[in-house]
Amino acid sequence: MYLIQFFKKSKSTLIFLLFFTIIFVPILYFLVKPKSQLPVYNPVDVNPRLVDDAVKHISRDHRIGEFHLINQQGDSIGSKDFEGKIYIADFFFTRCQTICPIMAINMAELQEFYKDDIEMKFLSHSVTPVIDSVPVLQAYAVKNGAIDGKWEITTGDKKHIYELARKSYFAVLDEGDGGEQDFIHTEQFVLIDKQKQIRGFYDGTDAEEIERIKKDVAILQSEE
Repeated sequence: MYLIQFFKKSKSTLIFLLFFTIIFVPILYFLVKPKSQLPVYNPVDVNPRLVDDAVKHISRDHRIGEFHLINQQGDSIGSKDFEGKIYIADFFFTRCQTICPIMAINMAELQEFYKDDIEMKFLSHSVTPVIDSVPVLQAYAVKNGAIDGKWEITTGDKKHIYELARKSYFAVLDEGDGGEQDFIHTEQFVLIDKQKQIRGFYDGTDAEEIERIKKDVAILQSEE
């Protein structure tokens, strides 16, 4: 009789332990395991050649500066239009026949991937803003399938755009003042979070890098 009771109790205990292992151990692991997190890039974390001398000393709390641009619809847009958004920024020009067409294809792919995600936006800055007028940008937007309000393709004051590239996004290696002879050309895609912080740099011409962006955006969204 005693042995029967012992085995019954042992069986109940084994069933409980098995149930606990199957149900609760994975939950506990999920709760305690370290979560992936993207770095936050400040000027001191970036290749010094990419950083304007005026901001090289900054080691924390770097944010994308306020901006004021004109999009493909001829509308004024600015930082306020990206409040509470995750976005990917790049720098291009419509007459570019080398890296820019590939970048546009890849940006369009990302736009399609995040088409229904209201948190995601895209921002392209023309580095030849005098040439890239609103009608030129409209044609470029149509050619590349840009969705108005989702992918902002912009022109504006050249000095302002070049200052953003060098002091906010750290997207170019060369120095300059945004003057008439100044010209920048970069394949960089830059990932910006809702707090206007830089969270990643990517080669916008590389398909594998585009997939890395998708993974990193997923991590960024999980942080929130």
